[in-house]
Amino acid sequence: MADTNNTVTDLADLKDIAADAPEGDAAEIARTADVPLREQELDAQGRAYATGRRKDATARVWLKPGSGKVTVNGKDQEVYFARPTLRLVIDQPFSITERQGQYDVVATVKGGGLSGQAGAVKHGISQALTKYEPALRSTVKAAGFLTRDSRVVERKKYGRAKARRSFQFSKR
Repeated sequence: MADTNNTVTDLADLKDIAADAPEGDAAEIARTADVPLREQELDAQGRAYATGRRKDATARVWLKPGSGKVTVNGKDQEVYFARPTLRLVIDQPFSITERQGQYDVVATVKGGGLSGQAGAVKHGISQALTKYEPALRSTVKAAGFLTRDSRVVERKKYGRAKARRSFQFSKR
């Protein structure tokens, strides 16, 4: 053990050192810190590839510079995702990074329903965007788009109508 005795004046010195530290939000300090950027990951055609998942859906996403065209399973996004809310979900990573209309997206999606597939494409676009432009990682991560949403449907149990719903009780 060290033979030094700490006194109250030593604590006062520590307080002065802490006062010299930059003040502000922790996220602000994290942004200004010298964090090494990841390397850009591109394939032979100059595209960034990523896999996105949500519920039972899995999306394979390729991202390349272009005019902002999004193709899902060979169809335009307006045809495949007819509901405007689903298209809004897909555009979220671009809107938060202010990159609307700068990248073309080609995605193939399997499994799940339309909502899960839209979430999987969003997750894949976010991952691919950070591989193409590593500087955007902090922005996309702060929005929570890089985290896979692990919520899935609970399985049906025996002796029950659904996962938790009981059969209707009959008195007679």
